[in-house]
Amino acid sequence: MIPNAYETASRVPWKQEHIERYLPLVKRIAGRLAISLPPHVDEDDIIGYGVFGLLDALERFEAARGFKFETYASIRIRGAMIDGLRTMDWVPHSARQRVKKVQDAFAELEYRLGRAVTAEEVADLLQVEVVEVENILAQAQILTLTSFDETTLDNDGDSSGTPLNLLVDTDAQDAYQAVEKDEQKQILAVAIDKLPEKEKLVIALYYQEELTLKEIAAIMKLSESRISQLHSQAILRLRGRLSRQKKNLF
Repeated sequence: MIPNAYETASRVPWKQEHIERYLPLVKRIAGRLAISLPPHVDEDDIIGYGVFGLLDALERFEAARGFKFETYASIRIRGAMIDGLRTMDWVPHSARQRVKKVQDAFAELEYRLGRAVTAEEVADLLQVEVVEVENILAQAQILTLTSFDETTLDNDGDSSGTPLNLLVDTDAQDAYQAVEKDEQKQILAVAIDKLPEKEKLVIALYYQEELTLKEIAAIMKLSESRISQLHSQAILRLRGRLSRQKKNLF
């Protein structure tokens, strides 16, 4: 059920007008988040949370800061959707630990073999059934609600950072941080290039072309659930590789 954002907005006519104007943006962001959501999550609920984010953006936006409203609103909308999902609390701590275990297994095997490995090989390493690894990958979908600026997990499997980091004034960063960021981008580019072809294509269509789950599924002629699985698996591979490389530096 959609939260009562529309009712709140209807009390102020100009807000209602802006919601109607920017609702396609809210729906587009919800459509993109769908790649990281299990099927039982109602997209209408996500849209409802996004409308609250839009209202927040309308209240807080300051044109003098030099940002386009659509850019600022997109961050607020996405943040509100993710906050709404977190209140559902349907990713228990134990699930995060299982995801972290599978992520580390992918990283260890790929480091050892020097190539992308399969879920079957990971299952052999962990001495579990393949279906268990696949189920954990499905659980990992919500944990991939993240940008490539948030590619590390802590010991509990939680991601760090926030989409609001996109608003950081890069001119205020010192030269060392700028160089470090460039190096991280290069490492990430190499890691992406080593992904299996289907996973690489999903990453390109989602992050570079900014397509929705439905659009990617149509292009690749695969089910939406399969696209979500490929996306989740790709992110786990990337996180694992970057985490291992980070450990090797220290």
